[in-house]
Amino acid sequence: MTRLPADPEGFIRANTALEAPAMVPEFKLWLASEYVPIWQATEAWMDQQNIDPPYWAFCWPGGQAIARYLLDHPAEVRGKRVIDFAAGSGVSSMAAARAGAASVVANDIDKLSLVAARLNAAVNGLAIEVSADDWLAGPDAAPKAAIPEAIPEADVVIAGDVCYERDMSVRALAWLRSHARAGRLVLLGDPGRNYFSAQGLEERARYEIPTSLQLENRGMRETVVWRVLPHP
Repeated sequence: MTRLPADPEGFIRANTALEAPAMVPEFKLWLASEYVPIWQATEAWMDQQNIDPPYWAFCWPGGQAIARYLLDHPAEVRGKRVIDFAAGSGVSSMAAARAGAASVVANDIDKLSLVAARLNAAVNGLAIEVSADDWLAGPDAAPKAAIPEAIPEADVVIAGDVCYERDMSVRALAWLRSHARAGRLVLLGDPGRNYFSAQGLEERARYEIPTSLQLENRGMRETVVWRVLPHP
C-alpha cells in the first residue's frame, strides 16, 4: 500500500524544486535535483518521511518523449479522451491537456505521485483527473483478457517508461495491446529498457534526451515513441 506524508503538497514543495525538463521546456515541474533533499535520500530517510521511493520526482525519458510527441502532434489527442498509465510526474498527461484533449486521467498506484501530478498541472495552468487504481491488478491483466470495466473510457492510451522490470513489462504490454485491439490509439515511450521488446510496435518518433548519470548509465538516452499495434 502506498504511503503519504502528513502534508503531501508541503512535502513535495519542500523537497523538490521547479524545473523545466530538457525535452519539454514549455513546462515547469516539481522535480528532484542535486540541490534538494530527495536527490540524496536514503531508504531510511524515506521511511522516516513515510513515503515510497519518489519515482515521481524525476522526469523519466519515456514520459518526456511522449510529452514532446503530443505537443508536436496535437491532432493525436485533440478533442479526445486520454488515459495516462503509470503517469509519474504527470508530464505526459500535461502535454495531452495542453494539446487539447477533451479529458485526461493520470493513473499511478503511488498516491504521492498523483499529488505531484496535480501540483505540476496546476503550476502550468492545466487541469487533469487522477486515478490511484491498479489497472494491472487481477486476471484482467492476462494477455487475451478484455479491458477491465473500472478503467475510464478512452480514445487514446499513453504510457512512458513501463518496461523496467520483467513482470511489469509483460503485463503492461499485454494490457496496452488489449486497448489497441479495442480500436484505441496506444502510444508507448521507451528509452531501451532491459525488458522492452519492439515486437508488434510501430515507431512514431525518436529523440535524444539528456539524462542524469545519477539515474541512468549514460548522459543521453535515445528514446522512441511507439504505437502499440493490436497484434504482436
